[in-house]
Formats: sequence, structure tokens, C-alpha cells
Amino acid sequence: MNTTRRLLTALVLASLAGLGLAGCAAGGSGGAESASGGRAPVQEAASSNEADEPDTAVVITGRISIVADDPIAAAADATSIVSDAGGRVSGRTERAAEDGGQATAELTLRIPADAIEEVRTDLAALGAVKETALESTEVGATQRDLDARITTLRASIARYTDWLGTASETSDLIELESAIAERQSELEGLEAQSRSLEDQVAMSSITLSLMSDYVPVETAPKDFGDALTIGWDGFVAFWGAMLIGIGVALPWLVLLAAIAAVVIWLVIRSRRRQAARPQPPRPAPDAELFAVMDDVPAPH
Repeated sequence: MNTTRRLLTALVLASLAGLGLAGCAAGGSGGAESASGGRAPVQEAASSNEADEPDTAVVITGRISIVADDPIAAAADATSIVSDAGGRVSGRTERAAEDGGQATAELTLRIPADAIEEVRTDLAALGAVKETALESTEVGATQRDLDARITTLRASIARYTDWLGTASETSDLIELESAIAERQSELEGLEAQSRSLEDQVAMSSITLSLMSDYVPVETAPKDFGDALTIGWDGFVAFWGAMLIGIGVALPWLVLLAAIAAVVIWLVIRSRRRQAARPQPPRPAPDAELFAVMDDVPAPH
């Protein structure tokens, strides 16, 4: 059992070393040789041939801006142009003109790379081209690196699967299954990256912006008639706003008037009650004076 574990450990270390070398551009052929045995010379020869060939894997992205009389209709025509070329529209946004503003439409186009120039020429017929910006990015080296890592992982998974069929110890089975699951997860991630890159190479992504001419709104009057019309519109708008303000404030004014009426009524009522209440009689001023004088003793 110890001999089997030592052999298994040595094989795991060898596979890890092969995976690490396969991820490097300079050491890709050496890693493939350690991981797949007799197939390494074939991969090394293929890598040498690919190094001599020009990099034809290119991702094209860009943006085209066009001024059209009717951007909404032009967007429909652009969709037909792209569909006829074998492409598709992956995103679309349209906005109609409001209050003298511009109508706009923006499309995200996926166009076959070999038809990009033909489609660009057809799109230019939709209106006046204001901007064309296309960018090409070479991704051949990235594709080759992904392919080498995928090939190495597949070979590693195949070897681990063979060892799994011959393992007899439970610990060895668990360790092999864990290693296979880890490599399978990594392989699926690399395959997804490879498919995405192939799709970007095959279908270029172009953002098409369509817009109408901007027409500024004229606010200054041209003659006396326009000035009179503008003045009348302002007069009507002012009193219309005043009426709206009065309408909004009217409920509050009624409430305040009612409260003021109640307060005034209470004050008047209180004063009337005080006026109706009987007052004690008061002596006349002369009588009081005489009474005081009578009380004063006469001088001797």
C-alpha cells in the first residue's frame, strides 16, 4: 500500500508540473510532453507550425454614428441589413423626438467578421456618417494557450480516470475522485472561455447610433404678430396660473375665514354679556362731597 501511495503521489506531482508548464507560452510544449507522453512531439511540431503562421484570430469591435431623417425607420433597415448578412441584433434602444428634440436609436449588432466591410458600406447608405471607429484585437496567442491547457487537462483527467479504475484503497479512491473533480471544473471553465473567444472572433460587435438633425427651438419673435402672440400667451398663462393658485388656496382660505368668524362671534358675545350684566348704583359726586364735609368738625 505504501508503494502504491508513493507512486500515486509521484504521478500527481508530475501532472501538476505538466499543468503549470502548459499554462506558459514558452514552456507549453514541454508541459504537454510530461502530461501526455507520446503525443508531446506532435503538439510541439504543431506549435512550431502555428508560430510561423500569421495570427488570423482577430476580435473586431467598434462604433458607427449616422445622422438619418427618421432614426426609427433607419434602425429597422439596419436590422434587415445585418440579418441578410447572417448577423443579429443583440440590443436595441429607441427614443422618439419630443418637444423639438432629437429622435435616436441605438443598436448593438453582431456581424460575421468576413462581412463587416460589406455591412458597413450598406449602413452608410442610411444617412450621413458622422463617426466610424473600428478596433481589431489579435487573440490567436490566447486561443492557442487555451487549447493547450484544455488538451493537457483532458489528458490528465483521462489518466486519473484510469488510475481510479485500478485503485483498491478507499483513501486512494477519495483522493483520485477529488483530483478528477477539480480538473473537470477547471476544464469546463477553460472550455467556456474558449467558446466565448471563438464567438467574439466569428461575430464582430458593432454599436450603431442613429440620430436625427438637431433643430433648435426659436424663442425670439420674428415680427409684431409673433410678439403679440407671445405677449397674449404670457398674459393668459399668468392669469391661468393665478386661477390655479387661487383654486389651490381656496379651501384653506375658507377654513381660515370660518375660524376668524367664530373668534369674532365669541368676542362680540362676551362683550354683550358684560354690557347686559346689572351694575351697582353709585352715589352722586355732590352728595359724597357733602357727606364728607358733614363729618369734619367745625373749628373752635
